[in-house]
Amino acid sequence: MSTSIVLAILVTSLATFSSRLLGAISSERIKETSKLFRYFNCLAYSTLAALIARTIVFPVGVLSDASYLSRLTVVLFCLFIFFISKRNFVYPTVISAIMMTVLSNYL
Repeated sequence: MSTSIVLAILVTSLATFSSRLLGAISSERIKETSKLFRYFNCLAYSTLAALIARTIVFPVGVLSDASYLSRLTVVLFCLFIFFISKRNFVYPTVISAIMMTVLSNYL
């Protein structure tokens, strides 16, 4: 049993680090203004947007106890803070945790 766990960790580590190594090697040839770079950038942002939308619409765990209105309020307010703070991620992250705590416990 423990041998299979160690083997699984080694195989997944190898897969993770090999893809990162190939990405680091190939990134030297890709210009930030190229269409390929913009495509992968858009792909990353769309994946992140889909994960956030899934978390809001179909939450799992404790977040499922919060109402849709409170989740939507927190997201919209934090998007507003994100753009006001010149695209800083720290403020919306901290404010979202505080707002969800307040809205879930007191409303």
